[in-house]
Amino acid sequence: MTRIIAGFAGSLTLAVPRSGTRPTSDRVREAIFSALEARDAIADASVLDLYAGSGALGLEAASRGAADVVLVEKARPAAEVCRRNAAALAKAGRGSAPRVAVAARSVSSYLEGAAGGVDLAFIDPPYDLGEAELARDLALLAPLLAADATVVVERSSRSPEPRWPDGIRPERRRDYGETTLWWATAAADPAQPAPPSQPE
Repeated sequence: MTRIIAGFAGSLTLAVPRSGTRPTSDRVREAIFSALEARDAIADASVLDLYAGSGALGLEAASRGAADVVLVEKARPAAEVCRRNAAALAKAGRGSAPRVAVAARSVSSYLEGAAGGVDLAFIDPPYDLGEAELARDLALLAPLLAADATVVVERSSRSPEPRWPDGIRPERRRDYGETTLWWATAAADPAQPAPPSQPE
């Protein structure tokens, strides 16, 4: 069972697609949002949840004060689950919930036409997504990021470090069993090479 952890919709139960997705565990989500709140990265943020699945990451951000959220999910059954979950969150907000949109299309096609000003981006693709495809997504995302944007990439602990493009600077990695989180920020100077990320 997947629930919103905190915020105005805290404890709201979310539907999960029957197949084809891998929901982020409660432990990992709690770690993500504890770190994001510590850096004040959620309040009034413009959020992208790429490969959204149930939309749990983006909707958690919405519950905690994000200004607007886009859930990007190509699989139609999962996109429909995202819509239902977004509607349930809006109902819990009683008219004060942030705007949540669902884009039922591929991540690359969405990013190719998206507007900039993204403050927070979650990238939680299937573990079998190739490294070249992930690198392409990151390269498309980079020019859309606001100056102080945060990027969180969730991968298998057996996957290599993502290939970071100019415009995204890795910060650190955290391991949680089979899951690894890669944390990055928008690079202040895209011309500067990115340093290697630091494990914790």
